Amino acid sequence: MPIISAKTRTAFIAATPMIFVVLWATGFVVARLSAGHVAPLWFLSLRFPLALVFMGGVALVQKAQWPDPVQALHAMVAGAFLHGFYLATNYWAVAHGLPGGVAALIVGLQPLITAFMASAILGERVSLRHWLGLLVGLIGIGLVLSPKLDLSQAEGITPLTAGITFLGAVSIAFGTVYQKRFATGIDLATGGVYQYLGATLVVLILAIFTEDFFFDHSVQAWTALAWSVIVLSIIAISLLMVMIREGAVSRVSSLIFLVPGVAALMTFVLFGESLNFIQILGMVVCAGAVLTVTRKVPN
Repeated sequence: MPIISAKTRTAFIAATPMIFVVLWATGFVVARLSAGHVAPLWFLSLRFPLALVFMGGVALVQKAQWPDPVQALHAMVAGAFLHGFYLATNYWAVAHGLPGGVAALIVGLQPLITAFMASAILGERVSLRHWLGLLVGLIGIGLVLSPKLDLSQAEGITPLTAGITFLGAVSIAFGTVYQKRFATGIDLATGGVYQYLGATLVVLILAIFTEDFFFDHSVQAWTALAWSVIVLSIIAISLLMVMIREGAVSRVSSLIFLVPGVAALMTFVLFGESLNFIQILGMVVCAGAVLTVTRKVPN
């Protein structure tokens, strides 16, 4: 008799996107929380190995099948882009003054980049409805975060920090498509081990050449590290892999449109940042774009 019924599994899959959006949005809060308390790349160099050990323990308990060398290499490459380069660029930019909301806005370009890559590499069909949804979603992101954009600032929002963050959006887009193309058949736990191995190599090498391994052992630093390992690197990423396995890459990635709105709401609750009418309207627009893109069209 199965442990999880088909009905329960279907309900879980249906709820997964919204759970993922909420958890993923906390990543921008964690980046802000850790900034100034721990060097960004060193933070990730601690985070990824801890997640690796946890996923390895899960794999051993479940007696999961380990991938062959070729599959393991594919998982490492996917992890290097999905986790390593993506988070390294974002954490570095936020640590160097880029507001988390602006980072979320730039990363919000990722679905559009992913759709292009999925079409070219995977041959996925991207309909006019999908492109319109992406466009409306971008407009919504702009409405949500426009109050935080101030191009007159002398530091924080600069061509360098914005450009580095854009490279992060390209990185996670490529990692998503690569995962779909080469690594979806790998067990989530054992695949996660190799993904975090690839991510660790990326951020550790970058940290060795660019940082001083600063960590002030504050409550903020340890809280950010614990949350990022357990909630983001383990739970949220496992949900992402489930969604990639269950649906088309371009539709999965379009859920990122909801993240800026949710992140803005979290910022309001945790840091007292106000939400004006334009931001609320932007959240509604983002939600409408996601519904437009992800809803099934009757045959």
